[in-house]
Amino acid sequence: MTQAYVGFLLRHRWLAIILSLLVVVAAGWGGSYLTLSADSEVFFAEDDPQLEAYDSIRNTYTSDDNVYMVYVPADGDVFKPDNLAVVERITEAAWKMPYAIRVDSLSNFQHTEADGDDLAVAPLVENGADMSAEQIERVRKIATNEPLLKGRIVTESGHMTAINVTMGYGSDARDQALTQIIPYTRELRAQIEADYPGSALLVTGKVPGDNAFTEAALGDLTGIMPIALLLALACIAAFMWMSSRSVLTAAMTTLATIIIVIASVVTAMGAAGWLGYVITSPLANAPTVILTLAVADAMHIMVIYFQRLRGGADKLEAMHASLVLNFQAVALTSVTTIIGFLALNFSDAPPFHDLGNVSAMGIAAAWLFSITLLPALVTLLPGSAVVTEGGDTQGRAMQALADWVIRNHRRCLVVSGTLIIAAAACVPMNELYDVWAEYFDESTQIRKDSDRARAHLNGFNTLEFAAGAGGAGDVADPDYLRTLDNFANWLREQPQVAHVSTFSDIMKRLNKNMHGDDPAWYKLPDNRELAAQYLLLYEFSLPFGLDLTNQVNLQKSGTRVIAALRTSSTRDLLALQDRAQAWQRDNADDDFFHVGASSDAMFAHIGHTNVRSMLLGSLLGIAVIAVIIGLALRSLTFGLLSLAANILPMLVGFGLWGLLHGRVGLGLSVVSGLTMGIVVDYTVHLFSKYLRAKREQNLSTPDAIRYAFGTVGVALIVTTLVLCANFGMLAFSVFALNSDMGTLTAGIILIALVIDLFFLPPVLMALPDRVAEPVGEALQAS
Repeated sequence: MTQAYVGFLLRHRWLAIILSLLVVVAAGWGGSYLTLSADSEVFFAEDDPQLEAYDSIRNTYTSDDNVYMVYVPADGDVFKPDNLAVVERITEAAWKMPYAIRVDSLSNFQHTEADGDDLAVAPLVENGADMSAEQIERVRKIATNEPLLKGRIVTESGHMTAINVTMGYGSDARDQALTQIIPYTRELRAQIEADYPGSALLVTGKVPGDNAFTEAALGDLTGIMPIALLLALACIAAFMWMSSRSVLTAAMTTLATIIIVIASVVTAMGAAGWLGYVITSPLANAPTVILTLAVADAMHIMVIYFQRLRGGADKLEAMHASLVLNFQAVALTSVTTIIGFLALNFSDAPPFHDLGNVSAMGIAAAWLFSITLLPALVTLLPGSAVVTEGGDTQGRAMQALADWVIRNHRRCLVVSGTLIIAAAACVPMNELYDVWAEYFDESTQIRKDSDRARAHLNGFNTLEFAAGAGGAGDVADPDYLRTLDNFANWLREQPQVAHVSTFSDIMKRLNKNMHGDDPAWYKLPDNRELAAQYLLLYEFSLPFGLDLTNQVNLQKSGTRVIAALRTSSTRDLLALQDRAQAWQRDNADDDFFHVGASSDAMFAHIGHTNVRSMLLGSLLGIAVIAVIIGLALRSLTFGLLSLAANILPMLVGFGLWGLLHGRVGLGLSVVSGLTMGIVVDYTVHLFSKYLRAKREQNLSTPDAIRYAFGTVGVALIVTTLVLCANFGMLAFSVFALNSDMGTLTAGIILIALVIDLFFLPPVLMALPDRVAEPVGEALQAS
């Protein structure tokens, strides 16, 4: 059947080119429908319980979509007339920011104090440039002691202060909002830093963070993808020239390979557009993945093609022999690689589903074009059909390597086996660690601003609770207020918590104000009617845009507790959330209970659950691949060997990562599925050529290993160079999910090559010859 197909293809090469072109155009047209997503919440399924809890808070209280600006005066003291005037200027400009619905700053903080029998509510800073030293000292004292300001809006030392701008827009308007908000903030920053030399206006928050996600995806597509293509082009051209020693032949075969690479990428990304996918940071890696795997298919075909040319065959004869020899192996590797990438659908993050599905489509396209378009182009394009004997240097080098491994197979087995066990033992050294602010490289402006601000202010990482009071107006109930205050105090005692914002602090301050500002009355009112009156009086005194809707719901049936966290690992944050839930169960009623939610908690949960989901998906994928390999190669033993060959590189890779780095987050949780689909190619090609030598040529085990090295060794090495170079390029991504994923993936691919060349051959030599026999014959022989 393979012979018939290859013969038909080579007789109708122009038909193959025309049909391939139609496929590319039809699928590729869908690429015009692709759009970039600026929403960090695309990492969560719509029914994700953490997202639902997070949305319930945002839908009840004001949104946490914010721009968090931090003013750092040149002289290091916010509490000076000129600097307070700058804060007022930034606050006023913040109100004019597109989509701004609330601005909280040192200057517009609504300070309360007694005015006889009345409650006086006024901005903490008014006309800062004209304030006296005595007035400024009063502002300093209030600001550095007020729970709602200290550590959140102003540092205790007073060397920097924040202006927090809350945004109001729906998720459907997010992309449009960013196109207006981000330029405005950048222009404001430039104006402030230009007008006040030596000062700084740091810009961070959720809105700039969402924009950074978009810029990271766009940067990977426009920056890394072209370089990856150039690296692949360089590797391919070098291989083609070394194989042919003809500039024209190398140029034409390189051109043919690049055409199928581009065709594969265009087809897959176009199909993604037709299916309604949006480009996210993970999906932006799909072209690089497809590119490298398309090159791998081409390399295996071209290696045998050049070998046959060196043997005296013409172009058609050489291509016919290469396709017949590689057809099963390339088809099998494509199927198993597709299964590996489809395992990404076990991920809890939808963007990784998209990465897996689009990569799978690209791999299918690469397989199709490698057995149709590539042979047609290579045999039709100009180029010498005679390759000089000097091009066999690669074959001689692989034979020398095979001879060395065979001579030293016991030593290779012991040394490589020991290193594998030692590296795998380091896997438990990895720790789950996901911090949203650290998703971006330290070279990016948002990371620089976030790190500098986080070092002195709190509120970047939070855990929020919607503490229900029961019925309408019950937030004034003394029992509820005591429970709320006890919960806030418990949170403050936790090592991960740096600051707590709670409605009970406001009620204690109002109670003190209504008793002549007597510090002894800084406690909760013990009368519901009195507390309700305080709350009503306070709300009537607040200006527009600075009401209590960020802390108290409209029905007065619940309040929002915000715990600002110190930088914590995923494990510590999840442990805090579990303890908070346990405290509520033990000390509060059912209405009060809330699981706790925030973007940080969401990413912590998905990083934690994604590891388990991908472990299950990877194990299932490896098992399916092992069965397919066993059936295709007609050998149970080699199906089982493929399990080890696919698992060992991952164990070694994650072990070395634990030894050298030790932190595993959302990006690395999918590496097992990603690499499984790639390293299986090595196993399939090596085993298929080894078994062909044993079964069809009756070669001894050492000679079968030499045959396998000679037929696939060069292709495996060239493919590894391309794969490592391209995935290694992702290490330069400013997005940590991509850079970590690229770095570890490249490492695992390199480890897989080493295992296949120096560990598997000694294992094969240790096995009895009968294991190479097809299943039926092996059973009869036994």
